[in-house]
This record gives sequence, C-alpha cells and structure tokens, in this order.
Amino acid sequence: MALDRTATTYTDLVRGFAWTIPEYYNIGVDVCDRHALSPARANNPAVIAENDRGQITTMTFARLKTGSDRLANALRGLGINKGDRVAVLLPQRPETLLTLIALFKVGAVAVPLYSLFGAEALAWRLIDAGAEVVVTDSVGAQRVLDLALPTTPAVISVDADAPAGVRRLDELLTRATEYAAAADTLADDPALLLYTSGTTGTPRGALLAQRTLLAHLPGVELPHGFLPHPDDLFWTPTDWAWIGGLLNLILPALYHGIPVLACRGNRFDPEAALALMARHRVRNAFLPPTALRLLRQLPPERVRGVCTLRSIAAGGEPLGPSLLDWGRDTLGVTINEVYGQTECNIVICNSHGLFPVRPGSMGRTVPGHRVAIIDEHGQELPPGHLGKIAIHRPDPAMFLGYWNNPEATAEKFVGDWMITGDVGRQDADGYFWFVAREDDVIISSGYRISPAELEDVLGRHPAVAQVAVIGVPDTARGSVVKAFVVPRDLSILDTPLGRAGLARDIQDHARSRYAAHAYPRQVEFLEALPTSATGKIRRRELRQQGG
Repeated sequence: MALDRTATTYTDLVRGFAWTIPEYYNIGVDVCDRHALSPARANNPAVIAENDRGQITTMTFARLKTGSDRLANALRGLGINKGDRVAVLLPQRPETLLTLIALFKVGAVAVPLYSLFGAEALAWRLIDAGAEVVVTDSVGAQRVLDLALPTTPAVISVDADAPAGVRRLDELLTRATEYAAAADTLADDPALLLYTSGTTGTPRGALLAQRTLLAHLPGVELPHGFLPHPDDLFWTPTDWAWIGGLLNLILPALYHGIPVLACRGNRFDPEAALALMARHRVRNAFLPPTALRLLRQLPPERVRGVCTLRSIAAGGEPLGPSLLDWGRDTLGVTINEVYGQTECNIVICNSHGLFPVRPGSMGRTVPGHRVAIIDEHGQELPPGHLGKIAIHRPDPAMFLGYWNNPEATAEKFVGDWMITGDVGRQDADGYFWFVAREDDVIISSGYRISPAELEDVLGRHPAVAQVAVIGVPDTARGSVVKAFVVPRDLSILDTPLGRAGLARDIQDHARSRYAAHAYPRQVEFLEALPTSATGKIRRRELRQQGG
C-alpha cells in the first residue's frame, strides 16, 4: 500500500497505487510493537515531551511498548474488553499516547476528549459513548467526579496527586504484568470514537475502524514529501483529541518510526510556537490556517531562518493564496493544504514536490480515494460547475457510522456518495477548489460569493490581522457581505473616526482586488474572532451577533 517513491508524476503515482488492507490489523501493534521489537529501532525516541516548566522527557518505542502492555493488562483487569468504550481526557503528553496504544491493543474503542470541554459538553459525550473508564489527569479526574452522570465511570489519573477514589496510573502499571498479547482485531473493528460538531444539533460520534490509520498514510505522506526522511520530527499545536492531531500527525508519524513532539498548551501563542519549533528542530508540522495567520502577524525578520521546517501540512480551513505566499517567503516552505472530514479524512491534498500547487486550490485527489462534485441527486458534475464535494464508498478511510445514530448516518449519504456539506468545484486538471460550507455561501443580488476567497483578499490588507465574512439579510439584494475584522493595531478601536476610515479603506481594497459586487458593505471590528477548539471560525456565532 506504500506510495511509489520513484513516481515522478501524479498520474504515475495514481496508476501504480492499490489498497492492501489486511483482514486483521491493530493500530497499537503497528505504531509501537513493530518498532519496539526491532533491535535497530527499539531505543529510538517515540515521543519527546516538554512540559510547562520547560522540562523535557523522552519515551522510546521500547518503553512505550512496556507501558502500553502493562496498561492493557490493567484495563483488562478492570473489565475492559474488545468493543468497550474508554475516554481519554488528556492534553499532549506521553501518557496520552501510551493510553491510546493500550486501548488499541485491547481492542477497546478509544474516545479522545478535549481537556478544555465544559461540564455539559464533557458529560454529554461520556453518557452518549457509554464510557466505562476515563483516563485523565488530576484536574480532569475531579471534573469527572463532579459531573452529574447516571453512572460514574472508573477514573484513572496519570498524576500522583489524584483525588480520593481515583486510581493512579503508576500504581496500576506497577501491579500489572509486563507482556500483553494484542487482541486479534479485524481491520473493520472499531478503534476510535471521535465527536464532531456540526452547525446544528448535538455532536455526533464518528466511529472509525482500525484500518483508518492505513487509509490515512497516503494523505499524510504526500504533503510531507514522502516519509520518512532523516531527522524528521513531527509537531502540531492541534490537540490530540481531534482527528487533525491524532490521524493527521501522531499515528502516521509513529507508523513510520518518526518521533512526535508533545507540548501542552491551551492557547496558541505564535512566539512560543516559533521558539518551540526552533528549540527542538521540528522538521514537520501540521498547522491549522488560524495558527499560520497568527504566525504571520510576527515581523518577518523574526521568523525567517529561525525554524528548520522541511514540510508543513495545513487543514481544517481554507489556506488561501496569501498564506501560501507568506509560507514560501518567510518560512521557506510551500505549505501543502489537506482536505477531509472526521468521517472520511485527507482525501484531497497538495504535494508541491509532485505537482504544482495552484494558489487557492486544495489540491488533487489522494490516491485510493474517489472524490467528485455532485448535484443534489448524486450525479457527478462536469469541471467548472459548483456543487457538493462528495466522497464515494467504499473507502477505507470512511467512518463505520455515527454512534447510536443510524438516521444521521443515512442522511450523510446520497446513494454511495458521502456528502461533506461543503460546496466546491473541480477544474479540468482535477484540482479541487473549496467555496464554502453549504450554509456559508453568500448569495447577493443573484451572485454566489465565496467567503474563503473574499477573506483571503481582505487578509492581504496591511491593517488586517484576521477576518471572517458572512451574509446578512438585505431587502434590496437578499443578502450583503458583512466583514468581521480583527485589526493589527487594536488601538484603532478606540476612535470612531479611525474605525470608519479603516472600514472604508478595507471596502475599497475589496472592490479593487476582488469584485465590486462582493465587497463588504458592512464592517465590524472585533478584538478576537470566535473560534472552535480546533481553531475554526465559529460563523454561527457571527451570524447570531451580526445578522
């Protein structure tokens, strides 16, 4: 299933590719034990962790195997078996990885949860998943104990100062036997339950199979110029509870024997991120566009030459031509955009070493997947036509279904096409272009306006740090564009005259560089944009306050 590293064209790469998914497969064995049992790789670092005090620890593949084996036995001793759900409420740290691998070996279903979830969000997911055990830290343990749950799950803390009634991980590992045989898991057996929030309704749990890792490998290898290279080291600021951190980075890196850097952080700080990457000589990164925009706010002379990055993949939001230009000029790297969803991830990507990156395009279909632009009836549309971005089944990266929600699973498909909920187009050469989420497309005076394209244009204004646009009702035009702008100099917000002058300048900028019909007729300045835990702009909140 490995990509042909000798291929010199995209056509040759696709022609020579075929899936080889085995009948039985276990993620934990493949990312850990396979290396730990190799004399040449056993003592190589698997995870390098830096805590908030600057202390650095390293866990080798051999230690990762021993620890995950012991934890697998301890979990079995607590009654956890194949198919049982276990929540992992931890930030980036070695114990997070150790726990996930142990769960894969048991054949249990890992339920990664963002450590900054509020009480209601956390309780809802624990109840819906039917989690029997929660592995967390001392703070998370107390939060779980304080929840009003029908049945309180067993709680394991990775910290020594665990609250009363909570099991300590170190004690469990000490008592457990060292070797654990991994469960004979089928490639189609469930391994991960990842909750994804839509624009409406409660979060849905996307159930992913063991095979999902294998299906991610081509889409991770391409934007990083094939893997591994000497001295590769992966890092992402994205929390490991999300698919961007988990399957866009740490598990594929470990599959290839590449170490990952773990660094806890609740809020992305561009200065700290730059220093971290320089300090550890990070070579490969997965950076959401929001993080890249924050890095772009730093003076270029403080960024150039600081890092030793070889490759950057970006996803979760459109990258846009301006960030692509900035990355080449300031970081010295062509940022490769990736596209997918939790339900079927990294099916489109750019790979600048294999084919030219067209500014604004998400790239081309990753080998092994079938992606198309379709209409509401499931019919494929010809190049240049606007329609729904959809993924054809069967696909080894595709989810097994929504947990306890067959109705929502059925609604996700039109025939054999999985609907992403995104609108886009494909050009004659097979490049895909994202336009908007279906409910984000702005129609003004009959024109369809892409928020992503307009935001990229507005983001090039020298006074704009961040921007998001929405459509707001208008009696004459149906809708008009409203821009929410975070200025680079927040002092402009102190004077009405300064705000008004900058608003006019931004409008003129959009008229001259984008389109006269699509400039923002309304401009509102904010100190910060509302964003999700993964850095995506919460347009629903903007519509509520600005519509």
